[in-house]
Amino acid sequence: MANIATIDLCKAHLFTSEEEMRLQKYTEDQISRVLRLRDMYLWVLANPDAKDRQFIEEEISRGYAVHKSQAYTDLAIIKALVPMLSSAARDFHRWRYNEMILETYQMAKKRKDTKTMERAASSYAKYNRVDVEDESALPYDLIVVQPFIPTDDPSVLGIKPIPNRQKFVEDLLAKYRAESADIDDVEYEEADLEEDELWADYEEIKDDEETNVP
Repeated sequence: MANIATIDLCKAHLFTSEEEMRLQKYTEDQISRVLRLRDMYLWVLANPDAKDRQFIEEEISRGYAVHKSQAYTDLAIIKALVPMLSSAARDFHRWRYNEMILETYQMAKKRKDTKTMERAASSYAKYNRVDVEDESALPYDLIVVQPFIPTDDPSVLGIKPIPNRQKFVEDLLAKYRAESADIDDVEYEEADLEEDELWADYEEIKDDEETNVP
């Protein structure tokens, strides 16, 4: 299998079975690391209040033959995976359910308990919907892009076009210019509001109020 970043490998196969990863041609080193990170990821879920130091001690104590520096690298990867909880939690329970059903089937098989084997197989098939036909992919390659072409012809909308439109526009402009010939343009002038007289009474009232303030 081509080289792939460990975190991307975990995002894709954190709960994939060991057998399936081998079928996909992942190396033994890649598989063993995913299994180790899965194990420690589940430990983090079970111990959400654990400190970094506790994580390092726990991983080393589990006999994975990793150095402290490697354990810290694993911790960084798992911290990056934690935001996936909302989506990964459901994937984990699905994986765990399948593991439990398969384990039940194997135990029943050893006891030659065909009834339990049948119930386990039925539950496994129903849960994984093996009896449902796979949804066919949409034929995106057959979808034809609509040949939209820009146009200024209003007849495509059912509107009757104006004959000799340019001349019609020029005639309207000439007409309205002639009608507005008597309009005079004036320059802007400062408004003389005589503010001293308008606000004289207000200033006296304001002075009186300030004087009478206790």
